[in-house]
Amino acid sequence: MLSTEIYQKLTSMNLAMSFLSRLPILKVQVQNVGFWRTPRPLNRFAFPQFHPKCRSPALCSQLSSWEPSPIKYAPTDDESDGNFLKASSNIFESMVEEETAEAPIPPIKLQCLKWPMWLLGPLVLLITGMAPTLWLPLSSVFLGPNIASLLSLMGLDCIFNIGATLFLLMSDAIARSEKVTLSDAPFSYRFWNMVAGLMGFIIPLSMFFASHKGLLQPQISSISFAALLGPYFLLLSIQMLTEVLTWHWKSPVWLMTPVVYEAYRVLQLMRGLRLCGDIVAPIWIVETIRGLVSWWVLILGMQLMRVAWFAGFTAQSANTRE
Repeated sequence: MLSTEIYQKLTSMNLAMSFLSRLPILKVQVQNVGFWRTPRPLNRFAFPQFHPKCRSPALCSQLSSWEPSPIKYAPTDDESDGNFLKASSNIFESMVEEETAEAPIPPIKLQCLKWPMWLLGPLVLLITGMAPTLWLPLSSVFLGPNIASLLSLMGLDCIFNIGATLFLLMSDAIARSEKVTLSDAPFSYRFWNMVAGLMGFIIPLSMFFASHKGLLQPQISSISFAALLGPYFLLLSIQMLTEVLTWHWKSPVWLMTPVVYEAYRVLQLMRGLRLCGDIVAPIWIVETIRGLVSWWVLILGMQLMRVAWFAGFTAQSANTRE
């Protein structure tokens, strides 16, 4: 019985396979998927479909007849040296160069702008430095060894410092030009200027500390010492700072900066000698101020000799170049 049932199932499967093999498969598929087809357009005239021979767009290298061929460019030897499409550090660099090349500023016009500074610079220095020292009564500024008198004297020196700074700036503007290179001070000049400035600090401070140790009699109070030499220390510090800045910026005024400050320092110390009589200063402080006056007159003379040496050196260098 079991073998008979198996035989009948195999027979029915063979009949089904033979039936399916005889059916038209294309017709069945079209009938089954007929509802997916889009409707035909109303216009019977349709554009012809173009089927290129190349099936894969990624691998296609053939072009149509109306499509232009790509332009191929090969750099020449001059352009392949590394200058082709060379980038610039500033995108506006070429524009600025064109503008400056088209409209250069004439040197005569620049020189005309500098001419008033020849008179304006010394006039500012005279008004801020000499006028308060020579024409302002000292009794209206110094009322005794106190804080108010100390601040008044420092105010006069600060006015001079403003004038000296403006004078040096105008002198720098006159001395600088496109043809002149930056001026660098020699190392020996810097060294001796620093030594002179430090000695200007060490000498009076050592005398003051010696008096407080009992080595010099009579002693002087701190406020009296500050009123006499406080403005001197302040202006000396400003001078040393200004010199360092001119050396760092390589300004042409590095040679005349100590001359401007040291000439006023002599007047500043002479004012201190007159104040010694008002506060009844001890004799050793008077002699110290006199020694400082002599020291700075000596340094000022050496600075003027350096100016003469530098002028001769510059003239000799110019003749050698010619």
